[in-house]
Amino acid sequence: MDINAVVFDMDGVIFDSERLVIECWKVIADKYGIENIEEACFECLGINAALTKELMKKRYGEEFPYDSYKKEMSALFHSRAAGGKLPQKKGIAELLTFLREKHIPTAVASSTRREVVIRELEEGGLLPYFDQVICGDMVKHSKPEPDIFLKACESLSVDPAEAFAIEDSYNGIRAAARAGMKPIMVPDLAEPIEEMEELACCILPSLLDVMAYFKGESL
Repeated sequence: MDINAVVFDMDGVIFDSERLVIECWKVIADKYGIENIEEACFECLGINAALTKELMKKRYGEEFPYDSYKKEMSALFHSRAAGGKLPQKKGIAELLTFLREKHIPTAVASSTRREVVIRELEEGGLLPYFDQVICGDMVKHSKPEPDIFLKACESLSVDPAEAFAIEDSYNGIRAAARAGMKPIMVPDLAEPIEEMEELACCILPSLLDVMAYFKGESL
């Protein structure tokens, strides 16, 4: 199999972070009486901070003090995840080692702010495995628009049609497909739906299965 580049989402693909985000939001929701916060978080999977704020305001009203709640949630998240405590997804180390040994270019395309992405990758010891890191505050439009994947492919000097994207969220798969890439869905919190089966070149249960797929091994 020809693999010219692989672009990774971060939250839910590299790190098992989306569960922790929701756990922290639930703490804030319990404190301030915010209803249906888990449903709101699911709606925001895979998108950047600006669009998340927009959707939260749409759901809870313009007077909803999103910025202060988000700051409190982020502080709680950092207290639980800082210093390399953020758990990594099963198989990420093996897959990145395989791609590095094969000299296959890699990038991160995460809707999270660059400052946070770099810190979490560094603390997890994974930053050296990536040739480029493209983040939500580096592009105009959030996933599900293709901007971040197009920029990642451009940074790797690779045609999007010749690159794989590994995603866990619906918005991420939509963005990769719109960029003309070959999306692989590795589900995390969101179970595959028919649309994902149509957009993704395959849906695999883990990153170890992605590695086997790249090696051409039968699954």
